[in-house]
Formats: sequence, C-alpha cells, structure tokens
Amino acid sequence: MKGFSDRVETVQEYYFSAKLREVNQLIAEGKPVINLGIGSPDLAPDRMVIDALKSTVEHPRAHGYQNYQGIPELRIAMAEFYAREYRVTLNPTKEILPLMGSKEGIMHLSMAFLNPGDQVLIPDLGYPTYTSVTRLLGAEPLFYSMDLAKKGKPNLEALEKLDLSRVKIMWINYPHMPTGATGSKEILRELVAFAEKHDIVILHDNPYSHILNPEPLSILAIPGAEKVALELNSLSKTFNMPGWRIGMLCGRADWIEAVLKIKSNMDSGMFLGLQKGAVAALSLGKNWFSDLDEQYQNRRKLVWKMGDLLNLTYPKDTSGLFVWCKVPEGKSADELVDYLLYEKNIFITPGRVFGPAGEGYVRISLCMPEFKILEAINRIKS
Repeated sequence: MKGFSDRVETVQEYYFSAKLREVNQLIAEGKPVINLGIGSPDLAPDRMVIDALKSTVEHPRAHGYQNYQGIPELRIAMAEFYAREYRVTLNPTKEILPLMGSKEGIMHLSMAFLNPGDQVLIPDLGYPTYTSVTRLLGAEPLFYSMDLAKKGKPNLEALEKLDLSRVKIMWINYPHMPTGATGSKEILRELVAFAEKHDIVILHDNPYSHILNPEPLSILAIPGAEKVALELNSLSKTFNMPGWRIGMLCGRADWIEAVLKIKSNMDSGMFLGLQKGAVAALSLGKNWFSDLDEQYQNRRKLVWKMGDLLNLTYPKDTSGLFVWCKVPEGKSADELVDYLLYEKNIFITPGRVFGPAGEGYVRISLCMPEFKILEAINRIKS
C-alpha cells in the first residue's frame, strides 16, 4: 500500500467518537456511567412526528431513491417555519436545501467555497468540525476571540488589523456552542457589515435557537444578510430528533445551487419517512417549545447545583443545551473530568476540546433526566 492521503494527517478522530467508545466500554464493564458530556437530546419527538414516519413506511414508493432537494412538502414546511419563527421569507424551491443533518452541511459548504490556501475565520471557542473540515480541504483556520460577557461578541477590532485578503468564509454560531452565549441583533448587524466590507461569506450555524432562548434569531432577518450570509439549521435539538439526521441550509439561491452541486454527488436524498416526520415536527407550535424549555430549565437548575458542589463558576444568562463552567483557579479541568469519570462514574467534557480558550473550563450537558442529574449530585456529595 502506498499510504493514506495527506489530509488524514491534518485531523484527529473526533473527540466524542473516541471518548464515547471509552465510556461505552466502562458501561460494558458494569460501571454506571452518567453521561453529561454530549448534547444528544434524550427526550422523544412529538407523537405526531413518529406517527408520520410510521405511516409513510407502508407507502409503496417510500423505499426508492428520493429527490436530492427533498420533497416539496418538506421545503415548504421549512419555509413556513422560518416565516413563523424568524420572520424570514424564503423561496422553498431556490433558497432552501434539506440536509442529512447540519453537520454534513459544514462539509458541503466548505467544499463549495474553499480552495487550498484559503483562510477561514473560526471562533475560539467553537464546534471542532469547523476546524477539522477546513484542514481536510487544505484551507487554513484563522481563529478569532469572543467576549462572553457581551453575549459572545466577536473581537472584530482585532480582525480589522489583520490581512483578510485570503479569508473566504467566517463561521458564527448563536446561541453559541459550547458556552451558550446568546448573540444579539446588534452583533449580527455588525457581522453583516464586516462581511460586506471584506467580501467574506458568513455561515451561521443555528441549531440551538429554540433551546432556553425566548427570542430565536436568524441572521437572515438582518437587512443585507441575504447578500453575504447562509444559515444552517437543524431539527436535532429543536425537535428531539438527533438520530434522524435532518437539517437545512437557507439563503442565497445561487449559493444554494453551488452547494447542491457538491451534495448531489455525495448522497441520494433522505428516506421519505424521515421527511414526512420532519414536516410534522416543523408544524408544532409554541406549546412544544415552552414544554421543552420547562424541562430544560429544571435540569439546568440541578446542573447549577452540581457546579456549586464542584466549586465551579458559570454564567446564568445563557441558552442552549449546556452549562459552561470555569474550574477553580489553580485547578485542572482535565483532572476534574478524569476524577468524575473514574471515581464517580460521571462524564463531562473538558473545555479544551472546543479550542485553546476552553482551557480551564468544562461543559455539562442538560441531556439527562432529572433523576440522573440528582444521582450525579448525590455521588459528588458522597
């Protein structure tokens, strides 16, 4: 064998892929591990969503290849969701592209815009996939800092001092993962102006907009954003459907068309039953979100108690599925993570996974029932 491609050497196995293998091995050995490390919703989708999937399985044409752009009914439901929730008008035929989860969209978008040697602005802290996909394509990540005390405001003043001539795209993410910083209309307006000035494409990754967030925002609602921005969204967190792998890309028709050229050469469309279930989910009203938030609010209060027991500090004015915690001065986040895993059978995530700025922090997920979080608290007390 003549060896693997050079790109294999530019990345490591995704942290959660490797770590969950270890966690699952501990569970197989009989360890009662409570997984507060990942953001995979444990709650079920609405019954109507499951019924839509089940009824479609019996359809005689359900099992064939599906349209690369999804069924019209799904794109219309996505457009109606954006109009209702964000006050954004989208053409369902040209300005919406259903995806097999928004994570695949990160790769498709990057392939559509980047050449080797291009630069990509990536938040530190941020979703690790932004960086790994950038490197896989031979482009160069350029990290920018954010002010978490100001809702995650990017340090654009520092970026203005740099040579941005090779920067092609900029990843942003509000509500922010892992910190829960909410962002704001003002921040999005500044980012749109920044992108216009420097001829940069803004890619807004927006899967947490309806989790513990009373004012869901889309960058596409900002005047001028339709010229410089695309938005990824997902049903995984909002509708408890992470394993269904359903997301969407929204924005400029010509940019969507370019991404479709990539996507259509890599997959053949999602199963019809999943699309019908997504249509049902997207029709759910305010009661769905308020009931979901009530459960997450109760869980978050318990995680705050857990943080207090561990002498962690954390902001409370955040959104999303996680609590972002600073470990005490002079203490090691990795040592705390290992102590909880190997001594208390509790798994949480070290902040360094999300970038150098995460050193000295940990992230705790809300994706566990209250009784499990209470059990974790009792283990720590003991």
